[in-house]
Amino acid sequence: MARKKSKAAPPLPPRGGLGASRVRVPDTLAPVTALEFLCEVVAAQRHRHPEDTPDAVAQRFAEGQVVLRDATPLTPDTILAPGTDIFFYRRPAPERVVPYELTTVFEDQDILVINKPPFLATMPRAAHITETATVRLRRATGNEELTPAHRLDLMTSGLLLFTKRRELRGPYQELFARREVRKQYTAVAELRDVELRTWSHRIRKVSGEVAATLIPGDPNAVTHLRSVTPLDKPVNETLSDIYDVQSPLASYLLEPITGKTHQLRIQMLAAGAPILGDPIYPVVQPFGTEDFARPMLLTSVLLAFTDPLSGAQREFRTEPWLPTNHEVNGER
Repeated sequence: MARKKSKAAPPLPPRGGLGASRVRVPDTLAPVTALEFLCEVVAAQRHRHPEDTPDAVAQRFAEGQVVLRDATPLTPDTILAPGTDIFFYRRPAPERVVPYELTTVFEDQDILVINKPPFLATMPRAAHITETATVRLRRATGNEELTPAHRLDLMTSGLLLFTKRRELRGPYQELFARREVRKQYTAVAELRDVELRTWSHRIRKVSGEVAATLIPGDPNAVTHLRSVTPLDKPVNETLSDIYDVQSPLASYLLEPITGKTHQLRIQMLAAGAPILGDPIYPVVQPFGTEDFARPMLLTSVLLAFTDPLSGAQREFRTEPWLPTNHEVNGER
């Protein structure tokens, strides 16, 4: 299979772990100066730094940090035509620091596999910019080309694979896109008498809505339930206290075949066993009310695939992420 050509390098290089933002002048907008347009763009950002004022925007022009696609610097009074793409560095708003660390599972000259904690997004998006696995790793390693080959939800912990050079992104990302990676997850929930079988559902996720729903129709979400194992008594008792549950708890081993948004979370809910700490299923919690001491207990514990470069068999494993073996603000 022919590989896709790598995308051209961006006109502004990543800085501080963050890539430059691109914005296009709307086709319906009358001619406008670059300064006026960028001030409007920054002012409209939902999650911007309070000090990102018009003066701060003007300073970007003085430092050559507002450019066209061909890297030509713009002046504040440049008239922008409709459809023009401009690139600049955004200034993120202060974020709540996630009190857990990323740990390395494997590293060689091409890839880095880490154990991502819960509450940390994979890539910058919306309100989560600097407190993301990508930005943290780029800043820690100094490698601005580190890029995830796939993603984990904000609340999901576990194995996450990064490529270390731009030219490697395509081969590994395509591997995940073609579903040629075997994945397994563990989910902790109340013990239920469920049959070990394949779950097949149709999931609908509407843009702008937090929760997905199950609807009638041909399945687009398939998961094998491999095992259900009751937790050891000491762990069960500790988690019962943390999550305020009375029923016995179990670890569910899940092997998804597809990768729909929130697939495992909504399928566990459908099985009568919502995952402990899930802030969406069964009840959507208000944004920003997450309790770092009560993370969602869904962990990516296995990634296995044929390496697209060497043809070698790769297999990475990690232990389920539990609050009983991680510290919050220095306290276990």
